[in-house]
Amino acid sequence: MRSSGFYSHRWELKKKRCSCFSSLETELLTHVTHYIRERHPSNRWSIPVVLSLCQFFVLIPAAHGQRSGGGGTGSTGNIELRMNEVEKDYCDHRSLVVTVLDDSKAQLDRESVAKLYDRKRDSTVWQTLPKGSEATICIVDFGDYDLEVSAVGYLTEHKDLHVTGTIQSMKVEVTLHKDPTAVNLSAADDAIPKNARKDAKRAVDALKSANYKEAQSRLDKVYKVAPSSAQINFLYGYLFMQLKNLDKAEAYLSRAASLDPRRVQTLTLLGRVQLQREHYEDARKTLEQAVAANSQYWIAHNLLADAYLRQKEFEKAREQAQLAIDEGKSAASAAQLTLGQALANVGRDQEGLQALNIFLQTNPTNPVVPQVQALIAKIEKRDSGTAGNGEMQLGADLVLAASEPSLPPSAWGPPGVDDLKPTVAAGVTCPAEQVLDMSGRRVKQFVDSMAQFSAVEDLIHEQLDPVGSPITKETRKFDYVASITEERPGFLAVDEYRNDRYGVPDLPDHIATTGFVTLALVFHPDMRDNFQITCEGLGQWRGQAAWLMRFQQREDKPNRLENYMVGTEAYRVDQKGRAWINADNFQILRIESELLSPVQRLSVQHQIAEYGPVHFQKKDIDLWLPQSADLFFEINRHRYHRRHSFDHYMLFSINSEEKPGAIKNGLNISPIQNP
Repeated sequence: MRSSGFYSHRWELKKKRCSCFSSLETELLTHVTHYIRERHPSNRWSIPVVLSLCQFFVLIPAAHGQRSGGGGTGSTGNIELRMNEVEKDYCDHRSLVVTVLDDSKAQLDRESVAKLYDRKRDSTVWQTLPKGSEATICIVDFGDYDLEVSAVGYLTEHKDLHVTGTIQSMKVEVTLHKDPTAVNLSAADDAIPKNARKDAKRAVDALKSANYKEAQSRLDKVYKVAPSSAQINFLYGYLFMQLKNLDKAEAYLSRAASLDPRRVQTLTLLGRVQLQREHYEDARKTLEQAVAANSQYWIAHNLLADAYLRQKEFEKAREQAQLAIDEGKSAASAAQLTLGQALANVGRDQEGLQALNIFLQTNPTNPVVPQVQALIAKIEKRDSGTAGNGEMQLGADLVLAASEPSLPPSAWGPPGVDDLKPTVAAGVTCPAEQVLDMSGRRVKQFVDSMAQFSAVEDLIHEQLDPVGSPITKETRKFDYVASITEERPGFLAVDEYRNDRYGVPDLPDHIATTGFVTLALVFHPDMRDNFQITCEGLGQWRGQAAWLMRFQQREDKPNRLENYMVGTEAYRVDQKGRAWINADNFQILRIESELLSPVQRLSVQHQIAEYGPVHFQKKDIDLWLPQSADLFFEINRHRYHRRHSFDHYMLFSINSEEKPGAIKNGLNISPIQNP
């Protein structure tokens, strides 16, 4: 894609909207400058310069800082997506060529994901490697790197790399080893007609690469002609298990098991889903059938031991865990976790501790290691007499969590605003006027809060393939300061300031996205008349009761929220969306929006912003602040996902006699990590 963003390799002169800074705003900028220079003396920042009374130009150096302005007249908005048409070389500096092989030293038969971490700059780049191929990753500079390669059905491999100043291109071969717990997806099925087997094979290929949309599309075609295929029902079950739709996963796997009741892999996968759904009796019966079908399949023994653990049949759990270890040998080291829990619960603590420690030694990077360490401490505390007797289990199912597959990320956008409407409570009348009035007050408080804090902003940027799998993935980290000013009713201006910690002059794919944390301004009293807003009812978000408010830009009103810019051309972006507003305090919890219609090569744009309370202990106050903003967009048939998230909030000192939100002293701050 030929594009460029707000950053460039040269000094760039940009003409902005007609506006002037007040003396208070000038003081705010001065304090922000002092604060940033004090916090980052090694990074030179550039603050925009006012050159005339009626219009100003922004002179921005290539790699030092960024300011986003907005909220002017006409269609000028607070939110901007900016790109320019310029040529870009693929690798400006050094390159790393990665080839991925399997155990037999053949090129891998599925996609893999390479993750390259730059230790010196604390930055990470992901890239998808097509099956049977290699990929080139650009390296900015010499130094030490960590390379991690993963693929569905294989164990993740790590390599340490040292790039010297003389290397221009470095080649690396990575060999991946089969994951002993992986599901075999390639079993043949004579029930599939010959003319559908090509689609079935492509569905399997897509599942191996975690391309779930492509897999479902292929499976849908095959299922129409072969609904009684045990293999297709099994693949559907596997697909929906990966998509976390456990209802459908269990339904398809149950049908596959009834069509082929001796296939141990189907029964084992069904038992796993039933354990995830906490249907322990069903899981026990299914897994007993699985070990009867194939007594040498150690995974079935391990999961059956887990089912017994959950039903507190500890001696049976111990027997099955030991069978898993005996059958699986070194591949079954995860079963030591089941064995350790079972032994501890039948009073054989020392043997249990030994099994749990073997699990830790053989699985040092497993995500459940902290919980296992806590369990070991609990058993040792009981043995020392400082804790009473009781079951030696934690609330979470450690066995399932320990064997959860780690897959490359894959997604292309959430459902449309009107494609999937959230459930609302029946018979509950929505107090629409009260919700609008109270949420408007909260948004005004949010506007005041914006200039009172700084934060660390993490940026994740992914370029996606046609089915939504990441082709590349990059991360950035910034120090973030923002302010919102209202020069007159209805005209809110958002200014964001970011530094570039590690001196990379270009944003990922040369696309700048700014202001998306301010989506909540839709409900500001001076902005909401530009939208048609209706209350859809009482729903919930993450367990909190919330009023659902749908909004849509009015055709007869100006758009004052968002810009889409290509070069120097600005385009009006009309939106519709939905907000979840807390029913108790009327704070906005979440807001989604999307395009009403495509705009100049921007065919898709879906935004999700989430907000929440942040407590500042030293001041003993809570501010409702942005937590994250996700953006899914498609430009010139190229798909992207970008996520802005915020933490490590720091509060500025505020002088209550001045305008709310003004920074009195940018150096007097209280560092508080976001809980």
